[in-house]
Amino acid sequence: MAGPLNALKILDFSTLLPGPYATMMLADMGAEVLRVEAPDRVDLAKVMPPFDGKFSTTFSYLSRGKQTLQLNLKQPESVERVKELVKDYDIVVEQFRPGVMDRLGIGYETLKAINPKLIYCAITGYGQTGPYKDRAGHDINYLAISGVASHCGRADSGPPPMGIQVADVAGGSHHAVMGILAAVIQRQQTGQGAFIDISMTDAAFALNAMAGAAALAGGQPQKPEGGMLNGGTFYDYYQTSDGRWLSVGSLEPQFSARLCDTLGLSEMKSFAMSQNPEHQQKLKAAIKEKIASKTFAEWRAVFAEVDACVEPVLTIEEAAEHPQIKARRMVVERDRGDGVGQRQLGYPISFNSVKK
Repeated sequence: MAGPLNALKILDFSTLLPGPYATMMLADMGAEVLRVEAPDRVDLAKVMPPFDGKFSTTFSYLSRGKQTLQLNLKQPESVERVKELVKDYDIVVEQFRPGVMDRLGIGYETLKAINPKLIYCAITGYGQTGPYKDRAGHDINYLAISGVASHCGRADSGPPPMGIQVADVAGGSHHAVMGILAAVIQRQQTGQGAFIDISMTDAAFALNAMAGAAALAGGQPQKPEGGMLNGGTFYDYYQTSDGRWLSVGSLEPQFSARLCDTLGLSEMKSFAMSQNPEHQQKLKAAIKEKIASKTFAEWRAVFAEVDACVEPVLTIEEAAEHPQIKARRMVVERDRGDGVGQRQLGYPISFNSVKK
């Protein structure tokens, strides 16, 4: 069955992660995506280990469902080719610093004159305006500038280097897709295209959500282990006797009561709902001691039968074999680019009542 975006055609000039992840999502939903690749410039995603076949696993994953066209955009004939292509394409996605596409002769105003219905999405670290618009950056910098890093991690060790790219993907990729699809709806109503300015720093700043509301409107400075959800309460991770970890998210009264009963801490049920930091720390210490008394496997067996918002911290390989992930078919096999199948992360949005 064709995907819901099968009528859309996208020219993708992006490299690395944010843009390619966004256009992969669009391709997964049925859009036709043509990657415009520079033959004289290496996409770092291609050469980032590990490899499976000719390309890196990251590049094969991000390129799924896409076609590739090699063009040296510094050559006049390549610029003319882009101008011809854009007549038949709905959307352009690019990830250069502001002004680069203009200098190449294929910026928004030029392409809009050719195709007034064009939706043009530019993904950058800091956006098209402001004093940082030309500044280099990476995910870790955007999380720092946006305030996200300041209230993550532990009080005695500082912010953690994340295992996933929050600003790049949750910020850049997902907001780009939302903006593009909103522009598609607007175009259906007005017949006009749009320029979409995605700043990964803006998006990361917006991801502060509850912490941001507390800081800006509530006057409560945010700090590591200072809030309900960042280690300031018993809502946290706990180490087992064999060095593995459990996540404990038993916030609601019924769940915290089951947690305390299961751990033999029934007398501390009232501490779970207390706003007194001393109560929280006493409960946290008691949970820590209890969890440290059994192995990871033993606790998994115990909490498998208890609905208390307690789950094991799994590796990616273990997660791929978890019955819930398997039931949702979140590991798929796709062509890695040379006709050979490769296991990949699946697409997380289901458009059917039952995920196939």
